[in-house]
Amino acid sequence: MIDWPHQLIKDIARRRTVLFLGSGISRNSINQQGNRPPTWEDFLRKAVNTLNGETEHIKTLLDEKDYLTACEIIYDKLGAHSFNEFALESFMRPGFEKHRIHEAIFKLDSRIVATPNVDKIYDTFANQESRGTIMVKNYYDNDLADKLRSEDRMIIKVHGTIELPDKMIFTRKQYTTAKYKNSAFYKLLDSLALTHTFIFLGCGLNDPDIRLILENYAHLYPNSRPHYMVTSSESINDDLKRSIRVNANLELLSYSSMNNHKELCTSLEYLAGLVEEERDRISENQNW
Repeated sequence: MIDWPHQLIKDIARRRTVLFLGSGISRNSINQQGNRPPTWEDFLRKAVNTLNGETEHIKTLLDEKDYLTACEIIYDKLGAHSFNEFALESFMRPGFEKHRIHEAIFKLDSRIVATPNVDKIYDTFANQESRGTIMVKNYYDNDLADKLRSEDRMIIKVHGTIELPDKMIFTRKQYTTAKYKNSAFYKLLDSLALTHTFIFLGCGLNDPDIRLILENYAHLYPNSRPHYMVTSSESINDDLKRSIRVNANLELLSYSSMNNHKELCTSLEYLAGLVEEERDRISENQNW
């Protein structure tokens, strides 16, 4: 079970957090055929298998975790239409259903949820559960700053949505273009890192947006409170924890990945209970 820091519980209770959901969260879902959504790496490796000709250099890039460059090459070889069709077949058409972990995340009732996932699994579930009261905004929406200051709950699609594949961020060129064309969006992420506590769930440090957020925050404001990443204990050690704490101002919270990461789901459900108790205390004391 994850030992949740009390300060983090208080931040969630006061809705001063951004839940950042990676592909590891979507991976829990299945469809009626028993299939799961692919991770970014899984998606790219499957795409490589559809290509004709030499592909060893692409597989090497994937082994080196250089997903942006690998995707750039795959995109160029497939062409925009075929690549987008492959994305639709991978992320939308299978009809993936919500999982217990999505319910636990929803119960935390964070006003802001951000995700690089292009699938609609959490978006669909959250809006069904909230009777359509949650806004879904994309990185390119010009009213995002205004909506962030509103009282409404929202999901921010950091890499776009599968519904509009032409605006998804997958390749190095797409990422670079978005970074400069939509520079205001990345300034908003930097602002949120100052005013809110980020909790990264199902994410890896190799995501370029996560690295950008954390590196800017850690080096510009070295004495500030840390953000948090939840990860399996099997993938980290004390030396890595120390290095990430110093260089990214990121606190790692670990759990056992045994039994398909069941402990993560249980820990999030336990966290939801702790947050509810904290909100009751805030309400009782009227300490808004």
